[in-house]
Amino acid sequence: MNRFIQESGAIVQVEMVKLLRDPTEMVSRAIQPVLWLVVFGQVLAQVRGIHTGPLSYLAFITPGILAQSVLFSAIFYGIAVIWERDLGVVHKLLVSPAWRGSLVFGKAVAAGLRGVVQAVVIYVIALAMHVSLKLDPLAILAVLASVMLGSGIFATFSLIIACIVKTRERFMGIGQLLTMPMFFASNAIYPLDIMPTWLRVIAQINPLTYLIDALRGLMIEGGESVHGYTVDFAVMLAVFAMLLLIAVRLYPTLAE
Repeated sequence: MNRFIQESGAIVQVEMVKLLRDPTEMVSRAIQPVLWLVVFGQVLAQVRGIHTGPLSYLAFITPGILAQSVLFSAIFYGIAVIWERDLGVVHKLLVSPAWRGSLVFGKAVAAGLRGVVQAVVIYVIALAMHVSLKLDPLAILAVLASVMLGSGIFATFSLIIACIVKTRERFMGIGQLLTMPMFFASNAIYPLDIMPTWLRVIAQINPLTYLIDALRGLMIEGGESVHGYTVDFAVMLAVFAMLLLIAVRLYPTLAE
């Protein structure tokens, strides 16, 4: 276990050094949530057909926009792995004595820390727009844990795609194909109960739905988790464990 933690920590450290050397990626990814909250949130709040219960529409979509930022940031994480393969980094990692599981888990944790940065940005924007947030330490820690878990899910999924397609061009096409359907087939910008039946079925098997559900209850004053936190975290942990096992099996094939 100590070896696993040390090896995963080394991967996290390397990924954080990359981020600190080139923070422009995180700055550029902060622009999109600003647009959604400041522009689209204000406009869609005028639509009377979207019923969000006791929450204002802006408060309702704030967790959804955080989850969107996590999704969009993590789902393209795999393209960096393809770059590493082309530069020979993956080959060096695979011939090292490090466990494959620690390599993949370390990248998932690093993606989670990037998600935490996104969460800080969303909190600042939401407070500036007078969204009622739960600011007690336990709630914030639970939000950050949810964000890290969600980032780990989508980053690991991204790694699996990278291992299968193996080229940047194909990866970008598949990544763009998946992100918007996953976002709109969730409860990010409208409640589940106003969806048509077929879309609600898809949303129920979409892990993004459970991330948003947990965030909405933990992050917003007056918000609640429809499925319950136990179900939300159980589903996310199960999906993450499944994807992690698949990624560990596929990761060596990336070097082929």
